[in-house]
Amino acid sequence: MTIDKSLKVKAGMVKSRNVLTRTERLAKLKELDRWTEGDSLLGSPKVRVIKISLKKKKKVKEEEADPKDKKKK
Repeated sequence: MTIDKSLKVKAGMVKSRNVLTRTERLAKLKELDRWTEGDSLLGSPKVRVIKISLKKKKKVKEEEADPKDKKKK
């Protein structure tokens, strides 16, 4: 069964996930030097997921956008 076009997300997974897979957790712990080869995965420390927030674009006023229109009036 296929998904209707209106239900598909255009940008894919844009949201940040709050749960990492095991391999992602291990990679993050290795970066932070909190896990070494041979350590048990059971009882491993938690890894914080940083959420990325996008800045909103500022709206440009119409007056500033078209200075030529003022001269015509």
